[in-house]
Amino acid sequence: MENTKTIIEQAIIREKYNSRGGGIEISLADWEYPNGKMTAYQNYLGGGMLGRVCSDCNIENWKEDKRLVSISEMIKKYFHQLINEYYSDDKWSYVSYKENQKRPVSAY
Repeated sequence: MENTKTIIEQAIIREKYNSRGGGIEISLADWEYPNGKMTAYQNYLGGGMLGRVCSDCNIENWKEDKRLVSISEMIKKYFHQLINEYYSDDKWSYVSYKENQKRPVSAY
């Protein structure tokens, strides 16, 4: 994961998160998508609980590209780890990525 972490950190364009969620955006230029950008984000569900980590991309039909889907999973796991490390004293931070992904995206 350390190599993956370094690769993602070097590609981060924007990063903003707090106890109510947030997200990161990366450039996909290093993956040979010169104008490509991908995000990983998480919404607040209420009661201190965050929803499932989601991702999106500005490349059309990106979910049909196995490579982009793989990058999406990588950035979502990275963001989950980032949030858990940042809020390690929070009662919800113990939730594994696998368990977190069973949650709804939002409370609405």
